[in-house]
Amino acid sequence: MIKVKQQRRQRRKMRVRRRVFGTAERPRLTVFRSLKNVYAQMIDDETGRTLVEASTVSKELAGGLKYGGNVAAAAQVGTLLAQRAMAKGVKQVTMDRNGYRFHGRVKAVAEAVRKAGIKI
Repeated sequence: MIKVKQQRRQRRKMRVRRRVFGTAERPRLTVFRSLKNVYAQMIDDETGRTLVEASTVSKELAGGLKYGGNVAAAAQVGTLLAQRAMAKGVKQVTMDRNGYRFHGRVKAVAEAVRKAGIKI
């Protein structure tokens, strides 16, 4: 059952990735969620480099969070990611939901990034 779920998500992920491509001016914002943590990064696909990253296991967030796998923690990850991106000069991104539905933790990261001033 778990293997089937993973295969389905992988198929959805590849469907999204065919269309979404990140550049230096407009990197790809990708979100990964595990049961206990949320990870997000902005990637320049032209060079294959991660420009900025943030997660619930980051030094800035790990101590202040009670639990890293909920919507509140995901919103804090989005805010931290946006702050780091603004420091690097990123003003807009393209969203890669990574095969997940756009709700809950994935949506919380995206809304926090938008609220911090980065256009999606």
